[in-house]
Amino acid sequence: MCAAREGRWGRRRRSLLLCCVLVAAWEAAWGQLRYSVPEELPKGSFVGDVAKDLALELAALRVHGARVVSQGRTQYFALHANSGHLVTAERIDREQQCRLLEKCVLRCELIVEGEMKVYAIEVEITDTNDNAPTFKEMQQEEKISEITGPGTRFPLPKAHDPDVGSNSLQSYALSGDEHFSLSVQEGADGEKRPELVLAKALDREEAAFHELLLRASDGGEPARTGTARIRVVVLDANDNAPAFSQAVYSVRVPEDVPVGSTLLSVTATDPDDGTNGDVKYSLKVATEMPLEIFHLEHDTGAIKLVRNLDFEEGQSYDLEVQSRDGGGLSDTAKVSISVTDVNDNAPEISVRSALSEISEDAAPGTVVALVHVQDRDSGGNGEVRCSLGEGVPFRLERALDDYYSVVTARELDREQASEYNVTVRAADGGSPALRSSAVLALRVLDVNDNAPVFAEARY
Repeated sequence: MCAAREGRWGRRRRSLLLCCVLVAAWEAAWGQLRYSVPEELPKGSFVGDVAKDLALELAALRVHGARVVSQGRTQYFALHANSGHLVTAERIDREQQCRLLEKCVLRCELIVEGEMKVYAIEVEITDTNDNAPTFKEMQQEEKISEITGPGTRFPLPKAHDPDVGSNSLQSYALSGDEHFSLSVQEGADGEKRPELVLAKALDREEAAFHELLLRASDGGEPARTGTARIRVVVLDANDNAPAFSQAVYSVRVPEDVPVGSTLLSVTATDPDDGTNGDVKYSLKVATEMPLEIFHLEHDTGAIKLVRNLDFEEGQSYDLEVQSRDGGGLSDTAKVSISVTDVNDNAPEISVRSALSEISEDAAPGTVVALVHVQDRDSGGNGEVRCSLGEGVPFRLERALDDYYSVVTARELDREQASEYNVTVRAADGGSPALRSSAVLALRVLDVNDNAPVFAEARY
């Protein structure tokens, strides 16, 4: 039976690969290509025929050389020199690369060395059902008073599935006891929130505990599932549940707010006496990420920062806070934390290709270097202006998006200057602006452009 399932999955994966390697490459004005491949392909898998789609001669590629570069440290794609094919250089996990994005696109550039040309390439990584829904807590205890009326709802733990589309979390199911039923609410963002509904009145003397099983399923073929055990403890009477002062708490903070700062506080009140009125707070999250950044004080409801924020990593966080009294009754509220950008990243200059020497009779407009400039900040803080040092016979020309070509502005004369150190400067639009620079060293080669001249016309 397992072998048959693996056989069906293997055939489906091969079919998915054939359908998804969309080599629907289109060539824009400066040669941009787009491809699509499924995640988790083995290293060396075919992505697209770059040489064919760009009408590049294989012989010229072998002679002059070409290479693929990506923005990050890991190079996920490479060029197969003999065939001109773009292939995977690493196994790509879509959930690792695009954890919060619905559409996963990796970008790289093809640089043809001999021609000093650059082509942009976009590769969409499509999802495969390689993750099952999981609960952060495999077991949870829910305390419910025996006087709770039928129809009362209690939030259940949410499962998390990093896959997208039909491969993501699709449904919940509850089994185990006639006293309870399941209701699944769908928010405006499409997130499914399971709730435990009391279907039949409880009697602590009849049963002090109820054991339930919550199952989460995705929509893959075959479907993957995850389970969590829910243990309901029946309590004696508790007349009032805690109530938050607001249904939604919102706050905006700059990304450079110090670690340890209190971002906001939530407040819930309970008029009961003793332990039934003693309110404690907790975060209800599906993944560990919010717990790595924020800490909720259980007694005070203060939410503090435990790790530096980064606007480029996350611009907003939505949390769910629960207040629970000593009798087991609870209330929930939402917390929305928005992060504002601060100019904390200087422009980055990368020399992607450069000449080390040039003939003095090179024609004006000859390309001597190809540089890439980027700034991780957003808005005006990420807008970069580039310039060259003064007094050099070179100028900058825009090549492609964030690429610039350094070209000769006029004819060179080795007898006047035999070498140049050209400084490329970049400044962003922040206030104050952050700057960076890179130096290009270029030697001028001699041409026999001067005849011998006697010191005197007559001796």
